[in-house]
Amino acid sequence: MTLRVVAGVQKGRRLKRPMGPGLRPTSARVKEALFSIIADRLPNAQVLDLYAGTGALGLEALSRGAREVVFVENQESTINVLRENIQNCSLTQCCTIIAEDVETFLTTPSSLNDTTTFDLVFADPPYEISNLDPLLSKLDAAQRITRNGFVVVEHFKKTLLPLRTGQLQQSKQSRYGDTMLSFYQFIPPSTENSCA
Repeated sequence: MTLRVVAGVQKGRRLKRPMGPGLRPTSARVKEALFSIIADRLPNAQVLDLYAGTGALGLEALSRGAREVVFVENQESTINVLRENIQNCSLTQCCTIIAEDVETFLTTPSSLNDTTTFDLVFADPPYEISNLDPLLSKLDAAQRITRNGFVVVEHFKKTLLPLRTGQLQQSKQSRYGDTMLSFYQFIPPSTENSCA
């Protein structure tokens, strides 16, 4: 399967993919559907791409108007491909690669500014991870999502995700073959009843 940027200023740009078992880049069909759903959230967005792999989702977001993407990936061979894809798209100035696993990134201080928050988060963990509740809990606790920010989790169709985790409220699910996209809205605590 050839990987390409689907739309935007980088439309048609070919992306390299690492070789090896267990690698599952997002299909063009799923990517097109995903970005159609979140189109109005992309302009000038600060994006976090967890389990970044080839960087296809983050690079697609940049092509369609996002401002900056932070990629989190811990496989050295995959990071080399990710770096090459970013360079081939001439997007190095608006991309940051964090070379560590997602749990470490979400639970411990990193080289990223602790005050950095994101308007849009992609999470595409390996399908063999059948319990994604801890991921959502850590993402909620990390406090890196902007007010009314959005999280998209790509997962196997039979993997059940909670309707709510902390301040993350599931708003939509869409299925494409064996792939399910679950969308979460970050709902900040209500201040209506707080004392002035």
